[in-house]
Amino acid sequence: MGAPQQIVIETGELPSGALEAAAVFHETIAARVAQAAQDGASDVVLALPAAPYDHTDWRRTAARDLARAHAPVRVNVIGGGDAQARAATTAYLAGAHGITGQYLPLDNNGAGDPACTIGE
Repeated sequence: MGAPQQIVIETGELPSGALEAAAVFHETIAARVAQAAQDGASDVVLALPAAPYDHTDWRRTAARDLARAHAPVRVNVIGGGDAQARAATTAYLAGAHGITGQYLPLDNNGAGDPACTIGE
């Protein structure tokens, strides 16, 4: 087996309603994880746009169920965040071989960054 390969799938915008967003995700985006796994990915990160709190449950469920369905490929979902937060999170996940099936909402506050000073 070759070197681990991370694939980041940017989903683009989703409907604002949680039920509608979940339906679009499962109809159009979930199959892309299967394709990435088939193409040799060892790590898939689905990057979703920011969303209100009522989207959290379906995103957690999607992360967990997609990871189970495609094991041993690691599947995680990130939501929101700016380009820097997304890059830092995907880089972290690339090296965190024990993390799979997680939904990680990003808030741009620099979690884990020792140079970050919140509230100053």
